Amino acid sequence: MTQRRDSNGETEMANDPQSSPDVQKRRPGRPPTHAETWTKVTVVLFDRQIAYLDGVVQTIRARSGATISRAQLIRALVDAAYEAHIDLSLGGSEAELRAALAARLAAGKGPDLSG
Repeated sequence: MTQRRDSNGETEMANDPQSSPDVQKRRPGRPPTHAETWTKVTVVLFDRQIAYLDGVVQTIRARSGATISRAQLIRALVDAAYEAHIDLSLGGSEAELRAALAARLAAGKGPDLSG
């Protein structure tokens, strides 16, 4: 079952006959800040990957005072690959994808955000 929210914050449960807007109630918590529909996804990351993301988040906060979440950082990486027209379908394994992405990112070094 997949949980989706539209830009108005309405929750919809895919493959659930009782997921009509009339049956759903607004959940407690912060109002959504996304301007487009979204789907909640669970992804398993290694501890070293979480440590890297947390380090980037902490560095951003220390340098600019801006707060960014792991999810925002991951979405930015996915969108950047999309906007750069990087064909991720060419890799046959995680290791091949990692090597191809690392090579592409190293070859196209542009402005560094490291300050």
